[in-house]
Amino acid sequence: MHAAVVHDGVHDEVAVEEPLEIAVEGRPLAVTMRTPGHDEELAAGFLYGEGLIERAPRFVADPALAANRVVVAGPLRRDPATRRFYTTSSCGVCGKGALEEVAVQAAPAGPGPRVPRRLLVALPERLRQPGFARTGGLHATGLFDPRGELLLAREDVGRHNAMDKVVGRMLLDGGLPLAGRLLCVSGRLSFELVQKAAVAGAPILVGVGAPTSLAVSLAAEQAMTLCGFAREGRVNVYTGAERVLDDRA
Repeated sequence: MHAAVVHDGVHDEVAVEEPLEIAVEGRPLAVTMRTPGHDEELAAGFLYGEGLIERAPRFVADPALAANRVVVAGPLRRDPATRRFYTTSSCGVCGKGALEEVAVQAAPAGPGPRVPRRLLVALPERLRQPGFARTGGLHATGLFDPRGELLLAREDVGRHNAMDKVVGRMLLDGGLPLAGRLLCVSGRLSFELVQKAAVAGAPILVGVGAPTSLAVSLAAEQAMTLCGFAREGRVNVYTGAERVLDDRA
């Protein structure tokens, strides 16, 4: 989604950013700044990534609800009262009540596919980003099969939101865990992105940008393949090299 603006006498398009309230059984749980669209996917992916649901949720359909609010019928797996959520388009989930709440339990990744390095390098170019092409202000997450075919892509002003939308769509379609699939993100690789991919069961995560130290540590703990700087014909494999077929000359 984009909006028309004028700067320096020139008409331009910018990415839309608006708040979304995620409520459960009528009680507000979190507010995130996102690009409108696929809001139920975003809510489902967020709740699943936080370990609050384990199956596709039911949503309350009420025409009276504001456009920037999604209500999940519930119930949740556990009481979220001890967790405090505030999400932004830049940093994802913030303001957790305690450090131990940052981690969400996830089983180590399964064997997953073994893929050529050249395929990992090519994923960002295969990630369709029409919104970014128009505005330059959106991140993207893409889901690929082992042959590098794009199965699903979502864009959002928040990199974490784009990931949640992909995971949420697969949850709603009964497509989790993501064993045998590859995820690719358009920006840097943060701890939160690795965590969301791990909870979704993805064995391979590729990013255009750099990983953080915590992202690398978590990927290693979860037996995931983490690849960064996938651009200009190269890619760095930080963890899980056993899944990468090194076809370099």
